[in-house]
Amino acid sequence: MVQKKEANLTDEKGVLNTETTVKALSVAEPAALGLFGLAVAALVLASADLKFASGLEKSLMIPWVLMFGATAQLIAGVMEFKRNNVFGATVFSVYAMTMFSIALTLFINNSTIVNKGDITYYAYGLIGILIFSLIATIASLMTNKALFGILIAVDLAVGFLIPHYLYEMSSQPAGVFLLITSVLSFYGAAAIILNTMAGKSILPLGKAIWSPKK
Repeated sequence: MVQKKEANLTDEKGVLNTETTVKALSVAEPAALGLFGLAVAALVLASADLKFASGLEKSLMIPWVLMFGATAQLIAGVMEFKRNNVFGATVFSVYAMTMFSIALTLFINNSTIVNKGDITYYAYGLIGILIFSLIATIASLMTNKALFGILIAVDLAVGFLIPHYLYEMSSQPAGVFLLITSVLSFYGAAAIILNTMAGKSILPLGKAIWSPKK
């Protein structure tokens, strides 16, 4: 982000000097917002898969998936683009679009206006997300252990959801890993906020597992 300030001053000879000072403004670390969004959405989705809720009104999950899982991660993704962080920008943005898709699917499938249909196509969308997530997991080896753990949990959650929608297998294993995703995401978000505010490491995120030589 750039801030422009115009100064109308005269120099020693009385000549008007109109110079524009351009000052780069730093962009705050957005990962905590994105991780909190992921944590809340994963917790809500896990509650359905683990039968913590009745499951009769799944449409009530939409606001939480839409606002936290989708919107919060999209904001984080846009901010990461401004920070020139291609990894964070791409991961948060893709997961945001995934949450938008989940929310819209829930809305359509639970609408009283639209008849419920076959949603096995949902599994093929998840296969695409799993492919992306596996690539992101490899890239996360070069970030920190906390983020790597979150992506592993996401991989397993999505991996168990695919046979659930294709072959009607139980969704409880996916719910377990969604819950783990939520816990790890809460930890990661808390670590970023506390470490940033304190100016030192209070909650460790762990060093990168893989540091390829240039």
